Amino acid sequence: MSDLAGVSRAADQMEGEQASAPWRPQPLAASGWPEVWDLPAGVVPRQTLREAERLGIITTSAVEVPESGFQPASLDLLLGPTAYRIGSSFLPGDQTVKDRLGDLQIDKGIDIRSGGILEPNRPYLIPLMEGLRLPANVRAVTNPKSSTGRVDIFTRVVTDHSHRFDDIAAGYEGALWLEVFSRSFLVKVHAGMALNQLRFIVEDSSGGQVPLSLPSSAPETVRIQLRPSAEEPEMEEEQVGPLPVGFKAKRNTSALLDLDRRDHDPREFWEPIWPTSQLVLKPEEFYLLRSREQISIPAELAAEMVPFDPTSGELRTHYAGFFDPGFGASVPAGLPAVLEVRAHDVPFMLEDGQEVASFRYQKLAGPPDLLYGQEAGSHYGDERQWRFLSKHFRSWGQLPLRF
Repeated sequence: MSDLAGVSRAADQMEGEQASAPWRPQPLAASGWPEVWDLPAGVVPRQTLREAERLGIITTSAVEVPESGFQPASLDLLLGPTAYRIGSSFLPGDQTVKDRLGDLQIDKGIDIRSGGILEPNRPYLIPLMEGLRLPANVRAVTNPKSSTGRVDIFTRVVTDHSHRFDDIAAGYEGALWLEVFSRSFLVKVHAGMALNQLRFIVEDSSGGQVPLSLPSSAPETVRIQLRPSAEEPEMEEEQVGPLPVGFKAKRNTSALLDLDRRDHDPREFWEPIWPTSQLVLKPEEFYLLRSREQISIPAELAAEMVPFDPTSGELRTHYAGFFDPGFGASVPAGLPAVLEVRAHDVPFMLEDGQEVASFRYQKLAGPPDLLYGQEAGSHYGDERQWRFLSKHFRSWGQLPLRF
């Protein structure tokens, strides 16, 4: 039985209050919990994340964090058993999320232990299995997983007494909640599923920042690729036609995207974009495109895309945007980044090679014991990245040509 199957079975056994909010505060005298975590400054690596669970920094009374949830420099966060429809997004301010939820929820909650349907363009709030008890020198940052961003699901973590999403203050103790907003598709989610990930950052007590020495495989800018690349791998034997250079999400499709499946027909959800020199983005439509840069993240660094500068055009180029150490390292030439693109307000023309974003790199607090792409849980660490689509779909290149 897989790790996540075990989590789902444990979620099925939750009842009452535990099902509505699975995290519980841990005893204050948790063995070994550090008020200040004695680690070098930087992003905490995989093996130290596992130690954080043992120390009570990551806490849950519901299930044990599955091994597959520990990525090279991040931790997958698991959905709890109940999803609440809410009238609007919110930040709790001086309240707890649970207390503020009572004013905004529009039903008693959807039981997702055996799967639940989330409607597009409606916000939901789901308690996560994990809670945190952070040391005074450790903060946390969260972001959607790549597979979440690639199906146009917008997620962000909400914490008690907070005025910010996804940014968890040093010393925070409490529950984690996930706001989920599917922009394009009707989706089915399951308790124990991971849509988001978290990383710990040990703050530098000196207040200074050491300049990073970046290899050539770690680019500083991101450009759009609208024509086939010379680095693209050879076609597979079963390939029956050319590969698109991107995809656009279909509007108003009635197809249900079950996020627990890996065999959806992409033609039910996506329109292909064929090689071109220019692409006009329609306002509020969702596109998957890729970078011209071939990226290989070294073992000592993690990376994230910096939001697009609005003075250069009303355009968003990513929703996930975090790259674990080792991304692209298993492929000699590196791999492109997949960009989740949406134009706002007015049509926006992209040209092949146009600069649309930049990378920000962070030093790790130590080398991870496993790099991205070296385990079965890494879905985008090899040539499959050329295919754009998330793990929920069959490869476009292996489909019969009928559009």
